Amino acid sequence: MSIVVTGATGHLGRLIVTSLLDRGVPATEIVALGRDTDRLADLAARGVTVRRADYDAPDSLRAAFAGADKLMFVSGSEVGRRVPQARNVVAAAKEAGVGLVVYTSIPKADTSSLILATEHRATEQEITASGLPYVFLRNGWYLENYLPQLPTYLEHGVFGAAGDGRFSAAARADFAEAAAAVLTGDGHPNKVYELGGAPFTLAELAAELSRLSGRDVSYTDLPVEKYVEVLVGAGVPLVFAEVLADSDRGAAEGELYVERDDLARLIGRAPVTLADAIRAAL
Repeated sequence: MSIVVTGATGHLGRLIVTSLLDRGVPATEIVALGRDTDRLADLAARGVTVRRADYDAPDSLRAAFAGADKLMFVSGSEVGRRVPQARNVVAAAKEAGVGLVVYTSIPKADTSSLILATEHRATEQEITASGLPYVFLRNGWYLENYLPQLPTYLEHGVFGAAGDGRFSAAARADFAEAAAAVLTGDGHPNKVYELGGAPFTLAELAAELSRLSGRDVSYTDLPVEKYVEVLVGAGVPLVFAEVLADSDRGAAEGELYVERDDLARLIGRAPVTLADAIRAAL
């Protein structure tokens, strides 16, 4: 058996490879892909096969997918490029005769109004139209999205535009463990999993940080347009500020709340909580 993992130079892809190894998958059965294979040297040292692959270079994908039984397709990070990249991946997977494509998507991708959901929805459609067996892992927000901001939150408070919207965020490592469970388990083809951790509002994030730090941290809710201005003023490029503000807008409408317990069932335990993550980061 050969499991090919794309985006292995990124945080999630690397964690998926590590989770596969932790589950006892022989290193010789894992292929880690990235645009810069030098960044995969540590995995190669553990016996993992490393190959160069670029979503924008179809020839590289065809070579990288050769002999793959299962393909872990970690979505690209280049917003605006994901759909043509997905077409390249799907075409190469079909040519290679891949037996299962596992794709990292976004919650409620088929119905979500989020800007970020558009490309994920189109990618899911490309995969289903291909006729290849698939699994869609609709990952919620990462807890790690918030941790680098903790010093800022402690100094200035938490700002956002999510109102009382709940984020079913979980640790990146938990999402990776779920992917490894799907790649190594049975009964998953043509399933869609909605993955998320214990939900919280941004006001609850501020309250939890206050409790754990012993400092007063408040949440200020802003109109979407004002939140964009605040982000741009803090140095965030406009295009990313608009995506972040739109995500808060969607959260206020329930787009990032995951009701199902798919993540806990796949990993066999409760996911890491917001409090766990903050405590470890402080």
